[in-house]
Amino acid sequence: MLDETEIISLVLQAQQGSREAFGALAREYESAVYSICLRRLRNQAEAVEVTQEVFLRAMRKLSQLREPERFVGWLKRIAVRMSINRAVRRPRESYQAPESLTAVAQRGSPLDGVLQRERADQVRLGLKQLRMLDRETLLAFYFEGQSLKEMSDRFSSPVGTIKRRLHTARHRLKEALDEPQLV
Repeated sequence: MLDETEIISLVLQAQQGSREAFGALAREYESAVYSICLRRLRNQAEAVEVTQEVFLRAMRKLSQLREPERFVGWLKRIAVRMSINRAVRRPRESYQAPESLTAVAQRGSPLDGVLQRERADQVRLGLKQLRMLDRETLLAFYFEGQSLKEMSDRFSSPVGTIKRRLHTARHRLKEALDEPQLV
């Protein structure tokens, strides 16, 4: 620990351009400056960064210090001001619920929307090409969400027949979609 006369001597030497003298002052007060920065910023990485900036500013402005015996207070005031400035200027941290980020990710790109609408148009066109029974079977199951049992009641057919109709209708729709469409 340096006494007051050693501090004054080092400050005067540093004001005359001695980097060694300023280095000795920086080593002596680095932990005190870091503590001030850490208390204000509550972030170790930022405190280290601001501590370095404090000593750079002190080295550039040291010639303006009129009373070398006030060096320690002057240095601490620089640390406090720079820490406050950093805390005020940094962007605010905000919490986002994970659901909101998922919704953004699921939205997709505009191209995804265009492609999805194009596929839907193709499916509609393919459905129009199917026979009435195939089209009604696919619409009831996929678009109306009817169960096999509900479809069995609706079409007055056993569940096994409904399964076969669904299989056949899907196959016919696939064939219709694979054929080149003349528009």
